[in-house]
Amino acid sequence: MTDFVPEQQYMERALELAALAASMGEVPVGAVVVHKPTGRIVGEGYNRREADRSPLAHAEIMAIQEASRTLGGWRLVDSALYVTLEPCPMCAGAILHARLDQVVFGTRDPKGGAVRSVQELFALPYNWKPEVLEGLMQEACAQVLRDFFRELRTRKREKRSELHDAL
Repeated sequence: MTDFVPEQQYMERALELAALAASMGEVPVGAVVVHKPTGRIVGEGYNRREADRSPLAHAEIMAIQEASRTLGGWRLVDSALYVTLEPCPMCAGAILHARLDQVVFGTRDPKGGAVRSVQELFALPYNWKPEVLEGLMQEACAQVLRDFFRELRTRKREKRSELHDAL
């Protein structure tokens, strides 16, 4: 495993992807996979659950799939995943199976996080243990989620109000 210093530019790209997801009405989560020896982004993803009508269309899964195609295999050793939100159990499992060396996430997910919050999947005795770094651009990553859900609640209230007025 090579030494690798987390770079803000990768999380900035993940945030751009999260904004793209939000513009589509998706929960704003973005992810990139970086090939550490070259510093090149080899996979990108953002939430597409609504657009794809799939519970599997999480940002991390999309980024891992693209990275696997780019690198020509399912083992993503010498690679790091940057993601705006702490991975869920499904995505944490995919990270283990992809053999990613490092996971860098922006903000915790107190309701569904499987790396630090609800459970610590990587602490279990699996045969692979990625290094985990949390909190890179934490405030920006949390703010994009707060803004999205605030707007969603406002739209729902307005819709209920319009429905009430129509009755």
